[in-house]
Amino acid sequence: MTFSTRITVRSYELDALGHVNHAVYHQYAEVARGDAFEAAGCAWDSLFESRTGPVLLESHITFRRELRKGDIVDVSCSAKFGTGKTFQLRQQITKLDGTVAAEITSTVGLMDLDARRLLPDPAAVLERAGVNLAMLTGQQPPDGLSSELI
Repeated sequence: MTFSTRITVRSYELDALGHVNHAVYHQYAEVARGDAFEAAGCAWDSLFESRTGPVLLESHITFRRELRKGDIVDVSCSAKFGTGKTFQLRQQITKLDGTVAAEITSTVGLMDLDARRLLPDPAAVLERAGVNLAMLTGQQPPDGLSSELI
């Protein structure tokens, strides 16, 4: 199961064409990323105190369908960890009728805030910090939170 958070499109997020401005899709993805990590037990304050912080290195979005004022969407977030210094986050913005409005793929790392360098093995760093990696990778449903298969 993949983590998902629900967002309602607000009027101030629209552009001159009457649909959601392109940058807002990235904001929706950011909200879902934060919610997913929080649901998985990530305590950002503790990471920052240990001089570790997340860094978004790359974000690619494919727009599939427009979003308009009042649309309600589910924004998913699923992590894929490998063996390097970065990991992938895959997200979808989906209307309630199942229509995929956008797909976002991001490359993320964890930075040593003093050395200003990426840390090796971000999965291990997060796991040591008490983050439930199974929840982030979609292997375990979040307890008491909205989630659905996509």
